[in-house]
Amino acid sequence: MAHQSDFQIIHPIKTVPNSTVPTLFKCRSCGSSRGILILDLGSHPLANNLLTHSSQVEHEPKFPLELFVCQDCRLIQIGSIVPPVNLFSEYVYFSSFSDTMLEHSRRAATEYIQQWDLKRGNPLVVEVASNDGYMLKNFVRDGIRCLGVEPAANIAEVATAAGVPTLEAFFGQSTAQQIVEQHGRADLVMGSNVFAHAPEINDFVAGLAVLISDQGRIALEFPYAMDFLAKNEFDTIYHEHVFYFSLTALLPVFRRHGLEVIDVQRIPIHGGSIRLTACRQQAHTVQDTVQEFLDQETEAGVLTDEFYLAFSSRVDKVKTSLCETLNRLNQEGKRIAAYGASAKGSTLLNSLGAPAKQIEFIVDRSSYKHGKISPGIHLPIYPPEHLLTNPPDYVLLLTWNFKEEILKQQTAFRESGGKFIIPIPEVQIV
Repeated sequence: MAHQSDFQIIHPIKTVPNSTVPTLFKCRSCGSSRGILILDLGSHPLANNLLTHSSQVEHEPKFPLELFVCQDCRLIQIGSIVPPVNLFSEYVYFSSFSDTMLEHSRRAATEYIQQWDLKRGNPLVVEVASNDGYMLKNFVRDGIRCLGVEPAANIAEVATAAGVPTLEAFFGQSTAQQIVEQHGRADLVMGSNVFAHAPEINDFVAGLAVLISDQGRIALEFPYAMDFLAKNEFDTIYHEHVFYFSLTALLPVFRRHGLEVIDVQRIPIHGGSIRLTACRQQAHTVQDTVQEFLDQETEAGVLTDEFYLAFSSRVDKVKTSLCETLNRLNQEGKRIAAYGASAKGSTLLNSLGAPAKQIEFIVDRSSYKHGKISPGIHLPIYPPEHLLTNPPDYVLLLTWNFKEEILKQQTAFRESGGKFIIPIPEVQIV
């Protein structure tokens, strides 16, 4: 467990009292100094910084968690950046613990292999932030040459042991050049839920430009800013998650580095995401979907400040409704637990204040988290079986993005009378 002094904050943003205009805002993409504060969640612990002993509680560091939008390029971004080495050197999220993620990755890999004929010749597939190899295993099985890039040593070790070649490193221009020198350029570069976690966005995209072959493609998946705002997904704001992307905000940074977005698809995972395909400029035909997305975003109001400022009031309504629900259940003598010791769960619980303290414990499927203590709110974490051996009346579903999978897994608990509270996009009990 690190102490406050072990961390530094890069480019902190301060705001003028009673004003939504930051005095030191600097967009991490275009460099603009014009930005607007969208939401201030106060100070939060690092969302994946699980504690291993109660004595660590008093030394737990917390950092400002504020969300801004650049008025020039319209990129949504948090204000205070914690260095990635403090966030990702050891990581607690293993994708293979989610059946939903495994099935999603299998389908995506199959689509890429068939659509782009990746069994022909000797292509190279590289995945950035490859986690425990859950996606690349599909390419290994088909005999396709691949390489994972994963900064978390503990997870890279698991991937390598599973037969997925993995480079332990953060991705950027220098890492991309290292890969090119050792393996050649890539025919496909993938990134699932990593792009928004890379604070140096220009270095990341420049790395993609270095790595990709002349006719190669880049496939990036990430939560979509339009869904994030419309569905009140404020719990996805945490220090790892630096950016919240619209297509409008992304086109300039790709063009800046000689790349071109050629296709965009909606995918339902994680509360609403998009899959963006890019390549070197003029290497492939730009599909109509690109302009269609831009037109839809413009019509929704993405170029106006009001579009973003309305988010705060909607978030307040969700938080108020959830606090009232927890308080009411507590007054009725009901026992409450939570499911999913996730990053979004940390933000949600630490945003609620006192009502969250009525929750007794959290259960999670990942064995890596069992026996640990959640950040900030300091709840013990148990296996899902704890819901049956020590059953609460209600369970707050923190990982609502896997709702269908978890509700199905918890059939026995539900049949015994247990109920789930779904917090996003609005509070409901099932």
